[in-house]
Amino acid sequence: MLRPVVVGLDGSRESLAAADWAAREALRRGLPLRLVHAYEGLPSDASDLPELQAPRYWAGRILRAALDRLNEQYPQVRLSSEQIARPAAEALVRAGAQAELLVLGSRAFSGFGGFMAGSVALATVAHVSRPVVLVRADQASEDEHVPDPAGRPSRREPYREVVVGVDTGHPCEEVLRFAFESAALRVAPLLVVHLWQQPRLSRPADEEANAAAQAVAEQELAAMVRPWREKFPAIEVRELVENGRPAQELLHATTEAGLLVVGRRARAGRLGTHTGPVAHAVMHHVHCPVAIVPHT
Repeated sequence: MLRPVVVGLDGSRESLAAADWAAREALRRGLPLRLVHAYEGLPSDASDLPELQAPRYWAGRILRAALDRLNEQYPQVRLSSEQIARPAAEALVRAGAQAELLVLGSRAFSGFGGFMAGSVALATVAHVSRPVVLVRADQASEDEHVPDPAGRPSRREPYREVVVGVDTGHPCEEVLRFAFESAALRVAPLLVVHLWQQPRLSRPADEEANAAAQAVAEQELAAMVRPWREKFPAIEVRELVENGRPAQELLHATTEAGLLVVGRRARAGRLGTHTGPVAHAVMHHVHCPVAIVPHT
């Protein structure tokens, strides 16, 4: 049975943009799309009180409106929907566990409101076992493509570059697989970025140490990427090794990107909303959609 693409809806502009992105991704992958909306369930002895039916009513209304719009815009996508009477983070983690990937709307770091904006999004990303893609409210289909020769947005142009950040010191198989598959689905180029950090130069001899460290990092990245180049020979792949802060350099590298892919160390039984410093930074500050892929 095919795993669906799942998108969480809360009626916000961000979640509607996420639904559009999810529909396009479902088309690219040939998968069904499942829309979910979470709301606090009613106690069994109060289900006949009209004022307590409001959450269920609004959940249904949000889903129906989204289904109507997506059916009109993406008639080829197989759609389904579900109202889940659970706290939002719990519902999204459970729904995401059955998904090929989970798509959520995301606000910038300074945004307010909506269950996708704060602790719910963080808790979902930190605990869901499948890849999660975060999408901003202003993302449109043409934004996934490079501008036309006149500099105007156009869906007729090729897809923008996919960027993936990796750490050669840790296993990144799941992260690289997702990045290469995403680039292949889009027939897009792929930029593989590895950042290393060295203390600031204090003596001339440090320049030689930095050059040696740079060479080792380039060799390690090339060895990590080589098997994936062989699996996806049609993809145009570039490798970038820099000495710098990972989150800051990834932000620079994604200025013209259509998708950023980063990893998150999966820690069984870990409490809280820890996502790792790099994933936490890019999910708040990178403008393009961000895919966060759990890995061991």
